[in-house]
Amino acid sequence: MLSRSIRHAAQGAAALAVAVGSVGVAHFDKAVALTVDGSPQSVHVFGSTVRDALDKQGIRVGEHDVVVPSLDSDIGDGDRISVRYGRKLVVTQDGRTKEYWTTATTVDAALRDLGVRADGAVLSASRSQPLGRGGLALAVTTPKKVTVVVDGKARTVSTSAPKVSGVFGQLGVNRNATDIAAPGLDTPVADGMKIVLKRVVTKTKTSTEAVRYSTTKQSDSSMYEGTSKTVTPGKNGSRKVVRELRYVDGKLTSTTVRSATTVSAPKNAVVKVGTKARPSTPPPSAGNTSGAGLNLANEAMWDRIAQCESSGNWSINTGNGYYGGLQFATPSWLANGGDDFAPRADLASRAEQITVANRYYAKAGLSPWGCAHAA
Repeated sequence: MLSRSIRHAAQGAAALAVAVGSVGVAHFDKAVALTVDGSPQSVHVFGSTVRDALDKQGIRVGEHDVVVPSLDSDIGDGDRISVRYGRKLVVTQDGRTKEYWTTATTVDAALRDLGVRADGAVLSASRSQPLGRGGLALAVTTPKKVTVVVDGKARTVSTSAPKVSGVFGQLGVNRNATDIAAPGLDTPVADGMKIVLKRVVTKTKTSTEAVRYSTTKQSDSSMYEGTSKTVTPGKNGSRKVVRELRYVDGKLTSTTVRSATTVSAPKNAVVKVGTKARPSTPPPSAGNTSGAGLNLANEAMWDRIAQCESSGNWSINTGNGYYGGLQFATPSWLANGGDDFAPRADLASRAEQITVANRYYAKAGLSPWGCAHAA
């Protein structure tokens, strides 16, 4: 009887130990609701803190991640733990770059959370695009007022285009590759900017032009110095020239020769030039060389020279700077007392011109006259 009682007591003690052990295990095993970046899951944890729960799930958090409650907080059965990973968002807004950290999981939510104003702006990524843990570089272009001048007409518009080229695209402006944009097409758009598109048109023009002949001079010792004679007359040639004309907004800005083709070659002139020295003997007296009286000495000689110089026209004035039958230059006329008779030689009579010529002849001989050989 005693042994049976002992056996029953031992069995009771063993059953009690099992029951107590079961209660201990149940006490340490906690069911926790874990949410990671909005994705919920239920986990069982034997630890006592949030850190223990995350370690069991292999979740590592960094300085930019957000954990609620904090890592060292105690947890109990049925508690909730939220983990939101930090993402690096690099925002370049109108050319200025700034770095942010956010736990938002979409571009739009991140901009709202960070207070980045992007109303009406153009983004380099969709607003609904998921924001991965690797982060994102985002360009934001806000609307700006600009003045656009095309074909001489100006208008002010609001644009979110990041570059000048985008403004033309937004306005549907057709342009050629040769057109000039100021500032350049890749220039970032700024508020208040003036953008000008200059139309460039290139045209081709073909013309026939003269090619001037040159003159070859040959010395001739049989002719006096200061005299010349044309042996072969010159003749101009011609060439066909193709030019490119560049117009900017209708105004010619440059001309470029693209080709030049000879049509006919010029024929050069040949002229003999006298090298024979004139006689150095003193000139014969021409009689009276001063005063207002007339002196018709050597008049036959002067008539021959006048015939050569002016075809004998004593009142000739062709506008070449030489006047009268003997083709006096006005300074020479006045220097030899021509103003005794008239201000210019062509206004004086034949006799008066011969008188002044005799005065000049007494000083310098016939060297002043190109037709001295006719004497």
